[in-house]
Amino acid sequence: MMPPQIGPVLEALGIVGIFVFAASGALAAARLRLTLVTFAFFALITGVGGGTVRDLLIGAPVFWVHDAIPAVTCMAAALLVWFTPRRLWSDHALDWLDAVGLAAFAVFGAAKALNYGIPPLVAAMMGVVTGCVGGIIRDLLAHEPSILLRPELYVTAAAVASGLFVLLRWGGLDVPVAGLIAAFTGFLLRAIAIRRGLGLPGYKG
Repeated sequence: MMPPQIGPVLEALGIVGIFVFAASGALAAARLRLTLVTFAFFALITGVGGGTVRDLLIGAPVFWVHDAIPAVTCMAAALLVWFTPRRLWSDHALDWLDAVGLAAFAVFGAAKALNYGIPPLVAAMMGVVTGCVGGIIRDLLAHEPSILLRPELYVTAAAVASGLFVLLRWGGLDVPVAGLIAAFTGFLLRAIAIRRGLGLPGYKG
């Protein structure tokens, strides 16, 4: 399987992931009634956290340091949340924003890792890192229970999205189609988990 070029569809998925993750970070700051500067910091660290760790691990230039668009996207998300009345955000808005970002980032992260010559299995893992680390940092900063410790599926949804993308590419499917199918599948799994509390069984030892 040839490593895919990122292409406009996956680039768009990456920007969508940055925006919604950044918005979820700003929303976490809103819940704590913090300042605009803190909104911006939460948005930035949530929006680029996973991708930063991925780039460091795969030996790529850290994406948002060399391109202003991700940082601008994070600031736009922070301002949107800041100027939107809190009552317009539902109690589950953070979960749904996080679900969109998780699926988009998992696919984009796997694609970028493949593009840098990372083996398929590890590339799928890099997708999970891209999708999950930003939310973990956000929860730590907001002193909220980590998303990893909640019972419903989270990492699994990211793994399904990134793993399915790698499999579809291995099967010869075009990058844009594989990316959209994989992202939608990961989001759907996470959405079901949010709505129905779907989760894996815990350790019984």
